[in-house]
Order: sequence, then structure tokens, then C-alpha cells
Amino acid sequence: MKHFIFSISLFFCLSITLIGQDSTSMHQNAKAFIRQGDYSNAILVLNKALQSDPNNFEIKKDLAFAYYLHRDYVKAMETAKPLAEGNNADVQSYQILGMVYKAIEERKDAEKMYKASIKKFPKSGVLYNEYGEMLWSKKDFTEAVKLWEKGIEVEPNFSGNYYNAAKYYYFSVDKVWGIIYGEIFVNLESYSKRTAEIRNLLLDGYKKLFTDADLAKNQNTKNEFVRAFLETMKKNSSVVSNGITPESLVALRTRFILDWYTGNTGRFPYRLFDYQLQLLKAGMFDAYNQWIFGIAKDLAAFQIWTTTHTDEYNKFNAFQKNRVFKLPEGQYYQATTAK
Repeated sequence: MKHFIFSISLFFCLSITLIGQDSTSMHQNAKAFIRQGDYSNAILVLNKALQSDPNNFEIKKDLAFAYYLHRDYVKAMETAKPLAEGNNADVQSYQILGMVYKAIEERKDAEKMYKASIKKFPKSGVLYNEYGEMLWSKKDFTEAVKLWEKGIEVEPNFSGNYYNAAKYYYFSVDKVWGIIYGEIFVNLESYSKRTAEIRNLLLDGYKKLFTDADLAKNQNTKNEFVRAFLETMKKNSSVVSNGITPESLVALRTRFILDWYTGNTGRFPYRLFDYQLQLLKAGMFDAYNQWIFGIAKDLAAFQIWTTTHTDEYNKFNAFQKNRVFKLPEGQYYQATTAK
């Protein structure tokens, strides 16, 4: 009798293990279908996986996401909303529900959800970013950029907020933050379609900076960081008198960094400028600037430059692909005002 009970117990434990393995395998297969764009099969397999493991939170999230991708917003909402409203809600579950709300243009419920999610995860850059994107789609531009700024402040290594804020400032009267946020973005997200877009913005942003002889005109010079940035740029503006080119930008930005570290290092420690100085000392600053501005200005000319500076570019390219650009918390100067 004891042997019989032991055998049943062993069989029960093995069954649980096999069920777990089966749902895990199905889950992985479903993810593969999602990556392939085969959402119908992903949904089929995920539903089967839930039959084996009905309380699996990760499978439920992927199912909600698959319904969203399949544009079955009714099912997506039915699946996503309980996850976001449950005690186990995580950032991803809020993201998925937010995407569904955006798809059905349900702003009121979306705002309520984003506010609740940010209250629970106050340092989630992705939630600030997506909330801002929703407000932007409703033409609430001022509130959108406030959210992107907050996302930059609380999670400085999430790239999305820099991308959106850089574009906002580029199309505003601001001359500073579009340049700074754009360059941070291309270092955080160096090899995407958005990288090429922001490179072009950066090149035009420097043209915009020097369009008026008075760099400080219409700028927020009550902000100490902005004032220091503009003063240092103006001091070296003579090197771009004949136009903004990758070569003149190398000269300008080299002088800027050397002057910045003469007068402002202690006042405004900033990882972006530390990185520029690091590249300058390592003999890779020319290649770095070509990588940003040369590609944006003239791809054919950039390719010629790389063939005539092969060792220099290869050194930078290897370094670029093997480094992690990481910003520390506390280097947020958008709110820095004069005393």
C-alpha cells in the first residue's frame, strides 16, 4: 500500500514537471511565431500553453500582446486589463494595456492607467515615454514633453525619451536640448532606423544654433547649464564662420570640450561631455564626429573618409561596438536655474 501511494505521488510530481516543460516549450514556440509575424499561430499556441499552465503571468502577457498585434483589440483588452489591474502588474503589463488603449483611442482610461502605473513604478522611463507619446498624438505637446523630461530625469539610460524630446526641441525655438538629447540618443541607440533620423536632426541642429549671431536669443539663459553651453559655443563660433560641415564641427566641438573642462567641470559634470573628452584623448574624436555628422551630410564623402582613415575609423568602430554608454543619475540640468 505504501509502495502504491509512493508511486502515485511520484507520478503526480512527474506530471507537474512534464506539464511545466510542455507549457514552457509551447511558450517559446509562440514567441517564435510572434517574431515571424504569424500572430494567429502564436495565439493558438499560447492558448494551449495556458491550458497546461493557467496561472502563468508571462504567457498571459504574450497572449495579450499577440492579440494586440493581430488587431483583435477586444480580446487584447479582455486579456491585458486584468493583468494590469492585478497585484502582480509589472511595467510590461501596463505597456501592453497602454498600446491597446492607444489603438482604440481611449484617452480617458489610458491616462488613468498611466497615472496609476507611474505611481507604482515612478522610475520607469518607458511608462513616461509612452504616456507622453499618447498625449502627443492628441496634440497635447506641452504635457508630452514634460513627461519625456521626467522620464529622462528618473531613468537616464532609457533612449526613447531622448528621441522624442530631441525631436520636440528641434522643432521649437530651443537651440540646446535638441542637440544634447539627440547626441545622447545616438549613443544609447547607435544602430537603429531612428539613429539615422536623429543624426540628420543633429547636423541641422548645429546649423540652427548658429543661424542668429546672438546664440542666446529666445533661449532660457536663466538656466545655468544652458547659459554656460551657449557662452562656450559662442566663444568658439569663428570656426564655423564658413559653414557647418563635419570638419568644422570637429574643430568647434574640440574647442568646446577643452573650454568646458577649463571652466565648468565642477559645476556641471556630464557624461556626454566626459565621453567626448575621452574620445578626444584617445584620438577617436574625428572618427566619432564623422560617424555622426559625416554620414548625415554626405554618405559618399563619409565612405571616402573611412577608406582614407581606415585605421582611425576601425579603431573607433571596434570601440563603439564594445562599449556601453551609461549615464549616471543626478546629471539632469533641464531644471537648473540661476541663483
